[in-house]
Amino acid sequence: MRIQSAEHVASAVYPGQYPRKPLPEVALVGRSNVGKSSLLNVLMNRKGLARTSSEPGKTRLVNFYEVNGRLRLVDLPGYGYAKVPESVRRSWMGMIEKYVAREGFLRAVLHILDARHAPSANDLLVRDFCSDMPYEVITVITKMDKLKQSERQRQVRLIADSLALAEQPICFSAVTGEGRSVLWQAITQILAAAPKP
Repeated sequence: MRIQSAEHVASAVYPGQYPRKPLPEVALVGRSNVGKSSLLNVLMNRKGLARTSSEPGKTRLVNFYEVNGRLRLVDLPGYGYAKVPESVRRSWMGMIEKYVAREGFLRAVLHILDARHAPSANDLLVRDFCSDMPYEVITVITKMDKLKQSERQRQVRLIADSLALAEQPICFSAVTGEGRSVLWQAITQILAAAPKP
């Protein structure tokens, strides 16, 4: 997709704070430090639009980004980070559940996983939760540049088998740009087939 415009339009805690403009949305969900913000910046071709941090757990709001005036990419809070209080982690999961369960705008969820690790218990729970919802789930494996060539196939198979995936996950690197065009193709195909909000 050719990016003509991309901007942050809202940060929200409650559904009443979400943008009301009727655009299809694609949400990103993944555990903390999985590289969601870096993926967003590469997808939107805008350095620093989605804030990145070396400290996991910094995304504590639902962040909305409008692309080309045609769709929104939605960054959901990272889950599973152990160094925050349990009450904070519960509030993050509550924000994710409230966003994902609403009707009307959401067309697909990008489930983001780190190439270096096997899926966690939280990854499996989120996958089960999303799989019960009436939209597409696209699995994206980030940080592929961190793996040696000899490790890539083994790690992709481990993640795919752990999640019992029927489809091939998309391999992505924010450093090299690997997977950007494939991911946009998958997103645009879903949006073309879905009814407009």
